[in-house]
Amino acid sequence: MRQNGRMLRADDPVPRPLPRRILVAGVSGAGKTTLARRISDRLDVPHTEIDALFHGADWTPRPEFTADVRRLVHGAEWVTEWQYDAARPQLAARAGLLVWLDLPYPLVLARVVRRTVRRSLRREELWNGNVEPGMLHAILDPDGVIRWSVSTRRRYRELVPSLESLHPDLVIVRLRSPREVERWLAGL
Repeated sequence: MRQNGRMLRADDPVPRPLPRRILVAGVSGAGKTTLARRISDRLDVPHTEIDALFHGADWTPRPEFTADVRRLVHGAEWVTEWQYDAARPQLAARAGLLVWLDLPYPLVLARVVRRTVRRSLRREELWNGNVEPGMLHAILDPDGVIRWSVSTRRRYRELVPSLESLHPDLVIVRLRSPREVERWLAGL
C-alpha cells in the first residue's frame, strides 16, 4: 500500500475504512482473478471479471466493452482486474485501492503454463463461449497467453508506479510472494 508517497507492503496496516472499489494488477498468470474473487468473497463486494467484459464470441473484442467498464466504475463497490489499455485509465480514476501482484516470474510462468494446459485438456469454456485455443497458440502466437505473459512480464513495473503521480489518493499494495498475499488477505 502507498501512504505518504511510499508503496506499502503486505504487513503494513490496511487502510480504514477499507476502499470498496478495488483493482488487482499483475502479469498474465499472476493470479489476478483468483485474488479478486477472494477479496470479493472476504469483503462481500461484487467481482466483475474484466476478461468477460472484453472477449466476445470467437475471441473478438466486444464493442460494448468501454461502455460496460464505464458502468462498472460508476458503481459504489466493485473488484476487478486492472487490464486492457482502453479500461485502465477509467478503472484507476475511480478505484480506491490497487493490489499489485508482483510475484517472482518463474512462479508466474509455471502457473500460466499449468493453467493453460488444464484449460486446453479440459476444453474449459472461459468467456462468451470461448475455449483455450491450445498450447501451440499459447506459446507461438503473439497474442497467446503464455507468450503474452513472457513478453509483458515487466510492464507493470512501469505502469503501477506511474499511477502515484496520476492518482495520489489511490492506495497501492505491492505483494511479492504467495505468503505475502495470504498475510495481506488475513489482514482484511
